Amino acid sequence: MENIKVVLWGMGSMGSGMGKYLVDKKGIEIVGGIAHRESKAGKDVAEFFGLDKEIGVKVTNDPMSVITEDVDVVLQATSSFVEDVYPQIEKIVKKKVNVISIAEEMAYPSVQAEELSKKIDELAKEYGVSVLGTGINPGFVLDLMIIALSGACAKVDKIEAARINDLSPFGPTVMRTQGVGTTVEEFEKGIKDETIVGHIGFLESINMIADRLGIELDKIEQTREPIVSETHRETEHVKVEPGMVAGCRHIAKGYSDGKEVILLEHPQQIHPGKEGTETGDYINIKGTPDINMSIQPEIPGGIGTMAVAINMIPVIVDAQPGLVTMKDLPVPAAMIGDARKLME
Repeated sequence: MENIKVVLWGMGSMGSGMGKYLVDKKGIEIVGGIAHRESKAGKDVAEFFGLDKEIGVKVTNDPMSVITEDVDVVLQATSSFVEDVYPQIEKIVKKKVNVISIAEEMAYPSVQAEELSKKIDELAKEYGVSVLGTGINPGFVLDLMIIALSGACAKVDKIEAARINDLSPFGPTVMRTQGVGTTVEEFEKGIKDETIVGHIGFLESINMIADRLGIELDKIEQTREPIVSETHRETEHVKVEPGMVAGCRHIAKGYSDGKEVILLEHPQQIHPGKEGTETGDYINIKGTPDINMSIQPEIPGGIGTMAVAINMIPVIVDAQPGLVTMKDLPVPAAMIGDARKLME
């Protein structure tokens, strides 16, 4: 069997990170890298992976020059939103190539973009390929892991889960969207004008959980509050003094028959340890039996997203044509051996 041929669309930190971990995977062959910036074109992809040697694959600004019917999967790392990534997905699918996107809204795209989701599903079935959105969150911690743990319950009354993480490794874009470094007044203004968004993915996660467990939702409510620092905190990209905003506490609640049945919490801030906050992932299912899980520290978001996406490569190549989600497919597993042997 030939190697599984992969193209990376997006050569930023996430796209190049996935490439770095794919280079040495047996049975996988990177055959293209696509970048938006012209300055990246013509360079060997290995330069973006941090490798000392070239692998003979050049970055291009012309997507369709490398996305051909010989390609098996495109790993898409270009945006967070369905509307932004749809034109790219359409082009890929029409070349009869599978897609794995790390756009947060693509984890359960029918929530935010029902019509575009229908178009993606129809196109994928027409051209005989599959399209998947995934990542660490949404796509794994606060949805797929909850679904899997609920499988050991005869009855579920309520789900409570939290992901408490450290934003310090992230760049200026994340700092802006989380309101880090703003005053409380600036944070509240940013929430109103939607320049500060908090976590992207709660609607996707709650709906994925509800649909898989057969819960009929009445409504979903969300709140975003500033995490105000009491100490000096600093990263490469931002400085936070006491009284300034160090992050965003984002909470989402799903209701069924007027009762709160799903509660997801995601307080994100820089250097939470400065004030004694430990990071971690926590899932508590109240039911028969109760199930409580905690992981400390939290599963790293960046590497975790890269890993989930690349580990789903053999799964998506094998999947039935159409738009699929993580709840529809076999659970991800580390791709340790030859990727081709993980396919049916």
